[in-house]
Amino acid sequence: MRFDLVDLKLLIAVAEAHSITAGAERAHLALASASARIKGLEQTFGVELFKRGRRGVVLTAAGESLLDHARIIIANVEIMQGDLATFASGLRANVQLLANTVGLAEHLPQALAAFLREHPDINVDVEERESTDIAEAVASGRADLGFAAEHALPDTLERFAFGEDRLILVAGRRGPFAGRRQVDFAETAGQDFIGLTQGTALNVHIGKHAARLGIRQHVRARLRDFDAICQMVAAGVGIAIVPEAAARRCARLMPIGLIALRDAWASRRLVICARSFKALPRPAKLLVDHLRRAAS
Repeated sequence: MRFDLVDLKLLIAVAEAHSITAGAERAHLALASASARIKGLEQTFGVELFKRGRRGVVLTAAGESLLDHARIIIANVEIMQGDLATFASGLRANVQLLANTVGLAEHLPQALAAFLREHPDINVDVEERESTDIAEAVASGRADLGFAAEHALPDTLERFAFGEDRLILVAGRRGPFAGRRQVDFAETAGQDFIGLTQGTALNVHIGKHAARLGIRQHVRARLRDFDAICQMVAAGVGIAIVPEAAARRCARLMPIGLIALRDAWASRRLVICARSFKALPRPAKLLVDHLRRAAS
């Protein structure tokens, strides 16, 4: 087989632009050269990769398959270049970890702090994403590891359990939910909410379920920190949905009531996931081993 990284980058660019002309521009190639490279790829694999039409090009099934492989290959090359660059700068390694809101706020800080103390030559880049986005990024090779809700992961990803995450309703000691032990999320319709800032993974997760029930949440304030949210609830400004671990911690210091949500989506199994734990670079494997011990 005769093809190179330029061919794969061109394939990705053309697929994303739905145009060989635009793809060639993105790949910094002349149109004639780009067309020849696409034809060369098709001849190499013996399949048609694109359907040509008046409005541009569309990937065939074979093209979709090659696109998935191309993205993984390019991502791995970029990771390799990044790792070698850190060696050149005097650092040893870098691990990419994507985590949902709950993992980032409640579960990972202590475990990561211990890992970084033990391994001063390894850096960990942690980025917050929604669990479905984490699954896609890990599956495509754009991230080494993910900390996500298991229900969002495809069967192709390897994983191990880290803990349980239960979302609960937090309310003031006085109000419509005073004395309640359990509620359905639908019962919160029309209530004032204290929510997370826009774009946070948990905010997106809750918003999706509100939309499915036709609930339009009236959000009085948006905050990034669970403790600050619970302080607002304690002051009687509104109700909130937060992780149980954060709610119980805050309840020891604040006059708030904790009410279980009966909805199935409120209980989630949290896992560490990867495309293949065995195939991870050594620094990522060290982090996986550390997180396994922390989970147990």
